[in-house]
This record gives sequence, structure tokens and C-alpha cells, in this order.
Amino acid sequence: MIRLNIHEAKTHLSKYLSRVEQGEKILLCKRNIPIAEIVPIHRTRRSPRPIGLAKGEFTLSRDFFAPLPQEIQDVFEGRGG
Repeated sequence: MIRLNIHEAKTHLSKYLSRVEQGEKILLCKRNIPIAEIVPIHRTRRSPRPIGLAKGEFTLSRDFFAPLPQEIQDVFEGRGG
């Protein structure tokens, strides 16, 4: 994590933002006291996610879609606990 005072951040903002784009975090300080954190955001996909990326990685048991036991359904629906 990069620790910067406001003056340094203002002076070299584009340099530090490039590092944020690469995944680094910045702890922004005012007189060496942390006041904010600048973190990278995840970019949205421009194309749809391909189907079948995990094909063959796991299998579902035959009873995967079977109804849950009544006591578990009751907990989900707020009737038990």
C-alpha cells in the first residue's frame, strides 16, 4: 500500500493513478494522518462471459434439485430455528 500526503498526491496524481490501475492501493493522509483510501475498481466486462468455463470441474449429485428437508425449509422461511 502506498502512503501519501495530499501535497504529494496532488503533485504526482497521474503517476499514482497509474499504479492504482495496476492494482495498488493508496492511503491518503493529511499531515501524516490517514483520511482516505484510494483503491482500484473492477472494470465491467465488454463481452459476455463465455458459457461452460467450469465444464468437467465438478458434478452434481442426483438429489441436488430434490426438496430440502422440512426443518431446513422452515428455517429459511422464518418458522424455525
